[in-house]
Formats: sequence, C-alpha cells, structure tokens
Amino acid sequence: MLFRVIWTPKSFLHVAARTILATCVVLIGLSAPALHAEPFPVRPVTIIVAFPPGGGTDIVARKLAQRLSVRWGQPVIVDNKAGAAGTIGTTAVARADPNGYTLLMATLGNMAINQHMYAMEIDPTKDLAAVTNVVGVDFVMVTNPKLPVSNVSEFLTLARSKPGALNYSSSGIGGAPHLAAELFMSLTGVRVTQVPYKGSGPSIADLVGGQVDFSFDSLVQCLPQIQAGKLRALAVLGTRRSPLLPDVPTMQESGVHGYEFTNWFGLVAPARTPREIVDKINADVVAALSEPQLHGELEQMGAVVVANSPAQFMTQINADSAKWGKIVTEGNIKGQ
Repeated sequence: MLFRVIWTPKSFLHVAARTILATCVVLIGLSAPALHAEPFPVRPVTIIVAFPPGGGTDIVARKLAQRLSVRWGQPVIVDNKAGAAGTIGTTAVARADPNGYTLLMATLGNMAINQHMYAMEIDPTKDLAAVTNVVGVDFVMVTNPKLPVSNVSEFLTLARSKPGALNYSSSGIGGAPHLAAELFMSLTGVRVTQVPYKGSGPSIADLVGGQVDFSFDSLVQCLPQIQAGKLRALAVLGTRRSPLLPDVPTMQESGVHGYEFTNWFGLVAPARTPREIVDKINADVVAALSEPQLHGELEQMGAVVVANSPAQFMTQINADSAKWGKIVTEGNIKGQ
C-alpha cells in the first residue's frame, strides 16, 4: 500500500521550525565550551581583606594585587571589610557570586579558628574554596621598649610578680595574635590581659604608642618597627629562628617548651566557583609569586612564599580547623 505525504503550508512551516530549532540546539551545544572558556578576567577583580589597612594581611594582599593587575590587564582592587574578628569580610566573600571576581585574602583565624568561637552564618571550610596558600608567616613576641624586659625569662618574672597587670594588644578576639597569647599563657601559667582591636594595624600602632605593653603578631607587621627600634623582639614563635632576626631566639629556646605558632595568608573564593576559574587564578598567582621581585619583597618582610595547589591548601585548612577547634573547645575560649 502506498502512502502519499501531502504538504500543506502549515505542515511545511511546522517541519521547518523543528529543523531550525534542532539546528540551534546543536550550534549552542557546540559553542558552549567556547563560551565557557571565555578568558578570565574580563573586568576588575576584588580581593577582600577582613581587617583594616596596614596589617600584615593587607600588606601582602596589596603587593600581590599589583602583580596580578599587570598580569591580567585588569584592576585588582583590595577592599578592607573589617570587623568582628574578620567574620564580616569572610562572610561577604562566601556570599559573593561564585565567578572568581571576589576573593578573600584569608588567614588562619578566618578559615580555621573563628567558626569554633563565633555563631557564624557560614562555615568557611564548606562555603569557601581554597585557591592557594600565598605565604607562611612567622610570628614574633614584641614589647614596647619602655617595658623593662629584654628577654622572655625577664618578661615571665615581671608578669608573675603582677598577675593580670600586663596587657597585650590583639587583632581581635579569636584572631591569630589572641590564640598565640592563649597558648603562651597555657604553657607558662602567667595571666595577662587582652586589649582587642579591629586588626593588627591599630593593634601594633597602639603598642608602639605605649598604650599596651606587648603583643604577638606577624613579622610582616612588626619587622619595620623592630628595625626602627620602636618595638623590642623577645622571641620568634616558630620552631626556627628567622634569618631576618638571627639574634632573636625561638620561644622554645627561651624556655617555653612545646610552644610553636605560625600563621598563613592565602587566597580563597566562594564555594561553587568553577574549577577552571579556580585553577586559572591559582596558576596566575603561583606565577606572580615566582617573579623574583615579588618573591624577594615578601621574603624580606618575613613571609615565606608557599604557592601550593587548591587541594593542598584545602587539606591544610581542614587540618588547622580540626587542630584549633580542639584547642578552643578544651581551653573554653569564647568570642564576643
């Protein structure tokens, strides 16, 4: 039996429309990878620092931003969103569009400590994606030169003679300087009083000005003041002496056995940022950090370039979060 197809204007238009639609779907499918691979970035990128200007995190972020601006041909803007021990800036990045255009120059406190001390609206280990650990940072115990001590032993003698009378500045409750002091007190038994600030910049400024007696903070932040004689370094907090302060002993060499504290500054992005964008940022940051000028500048500030992979950095963040979560819980350390 033979069938004849009768073409009417209506049926012809229907078939034509379906053919055109199918062709469009194929073309869109073919072009999708090309669209997805659009060069990044095509507009300004913002690096948020969760502390005021002038602190170690801010200094490193601005140096890196300058190099990335040249490499990307786009402005890289450092935006200081300070407050609540860094939780405001951290939360802002976690809630930003996951497209690579908003990043956080994070610290140990931002990523591994604050969630154990504050009722945060986010979990940094889940709501932020690791890009790279930019630098490891030596911490140092420093005093105002007017405090009549020249080493840790003399400091402990003075502190024990006046329990709670000596005060120290910190970048805020839950920040790395605060935890460094808590560790110091737990191992030595001395009691000192915290004066929290909204960041390391104002904290060290008041230490230099004599409003507080001492502090624990990054060598990036303190080295210029130490070299100028405005601060006195008593001990480096890591396991080895700093080549920039070869005559300053470690805390363990000073008799505080078991003491070890270092910090880091690293880039993170909102979770769900596409993997190819995270990898692109990682590759460009690692390349920028390998440039002799930037690498040398950071090393001379007391920062040790790390520049690892996203997976390596995320492993470190998770390990630090577990470590400090236990310390915060066992020490009953509370945020405010």
